[in-house]
Amino acid sequence: MAEQTLKTGVVKDNLHPEWNEELTLYIQDKNVHTPILLKVCDKDTFTVDDKMGEAEIDIKPYLQCVKMGLNDLPDGHVVKMIQPDRTNCLTEESSCVWRNGKVVQEMSLRLRNVKSGEVLIEIEWMDVTDSKGLSEVEI
Repeated sequence: MAEQTLKTGVVKDNLHPEWNEELTLYIQDKNVHTPILLKVCDKDTFTVDDKMGEAEIDIKPYLQCVKMGLNDLPDGHVVKMIQPDRTNCLTEESSCVWRNGKVVQEMSLRLRNVKSGEVLIEIEWMDVTDSKGLSEVEI
């Protein structure tokens, strides 16, 4: 996302890897409209890692839900549904859901530039101490 790059650990000898890792990106006013580019690569010891696909995550629908400032909804309450279309990498409908006092979005993304491949991710907003949050950001 913008100038930020994060990497997960390597899952060896697995055609259906599960990372179960938390990665944190810092969203600033200037990059709130920048999609998150997710790249999946293999890990080669003696040669350059091969790209195994990529997907873009449009965070604007999710951030719109967070910016609503919701409170005290029942767990599992669907705040917003996002449909797959030609402008996103969703394989199926995705929901922004109220869970444990926060809005989270789970999504299944189709990898581009490969014959086949999907990745499941979940995004969650976390406020950082001394930040403005989303209150002054136009989405």
